Amino acid sequence: MTKVLLIDDEPRMLDLLELYLAPHGYTCKKMSNSLEALDHLESYVYDLVLLDVMMPEMDGWTLGKKIRTISDVPIIMITALDQHEDIVKGLKLGADDYITKPLNEQELLARIEAVLRRSGSKTKVELNGLVWNETTFTLSFKNEPIKLTPKEFSMVGYLMKNPEQVFSREKLIELIWGLDSYTGGRTIDSHVRNVREKIRVAGFPVDDHFKTVWGVGYKWTNQES
Repeated sequence: MTKVLLIDDEPRMLDLLELYLAPHGYTCKKMSNSLEALDHLESYVYDLVLLDVMMPEMDGWTLGKKIRTISDVPIIMITALDQHEDIVKGLKLGADDYITKPLNEQELLARIEAVLRRSGSKTKVELNGLVWNETTFTLSFKNEPIKLTPKEFSMVGYLMKNPEQVFSREKLIELIWGLDSYTGGRTIDSHVRNVREKIRVAGFPVDDHFKTVWGVGYKWTNQES
């Protein structure tokens, strides 16, 4: 299911958005505080963010800009402002699209589908010849395949699709094994060692990109050391 983070300071709007989205297979997390939402996004992965512009403490423009420093999750701005300069401002700060209030259910669903389609839900990620391709279920370097187990492949995908985002061991277990898994942190560490070794043997400088964040977990960076 597609996971959507809803950020709006009006509970009734959050409930309305969930009412529109839930019947169409979207799993919604509702948050009304900008600062808490930003902190939440540092630990959890979503397919889409619906972000209201006019909020106290931190407006949607500022929050959208901050989100872009930690994630490239697609963002749709929700605004009561239908002025060209406000729309342009949101897009320049990193939003992928916008929709104005009062919301039209069919338009909202269409815009969400279009944004997700453009993002391709990130089925392919490439960095300096290393290619993770979900469609073909392959990881390759300079067109040479790197053999990974399904769970190793999923781990690499989550990391490469979300550069600079730190994943705790617990979060990786939840994403890859599921909430009901009894898998421990040492299993994650073992998978990390195996993945690094396989990619290193293939010739890619994995240690420059697959980083350990001591005491927290792991992350992928596109910046070379």
